[in-house]
Amino acid sequence: MACMLMPTMASAGPTVYRCETAGKVAYSDSPCIGATVVDAAPTQGMDKMSGQSREGKDVQQTEFKRVFDNALKPLTGRSTEGMDVLRRRVKLPGPDQQACARLDGQLPRLELDARETQGAAKARAEFDLYGARKRYFELKC
Repeated sequence: MACMLMPTMASAGPTVYRCETAGKVAYSDSPCIGATVVDAAPTQGMDKMSGQSREGKDVQQTEFKRVFDNALKPLTGRSTEGMDVLRRRVKLPGPDQQACARLDGQLPRLELDARETQGAAKARAEFDLYGARKRYFELKC
């Protein structure tokens, strides 16, 4: 399976975080305490308004991966997003892959805790979320 994924490997864009400190807003690919995740996915399809398609190589690769992933979905049971995660992590050492899988389960719970808690517990929840996001970033999950 890994051999089949190698030709289509391309790095997915990193997660972008919106960090606010002392009233100043900054955007970064590294997490910060109290950060919110920003959707920075590029738009596609605007090239067709002229009647001609001028897709770049990255868009062609993305389209190829999507078609390839849809063809393999009955075998793998994974969506394009799930396959992108596998492509990104295939080069990581085994222990790092396991740590990434654990963080995949922890991050949604920590994000929910950071959103829903109040007062002093909120600061602790945001700190825990920051720690998990930082580890996720350092492992290159």
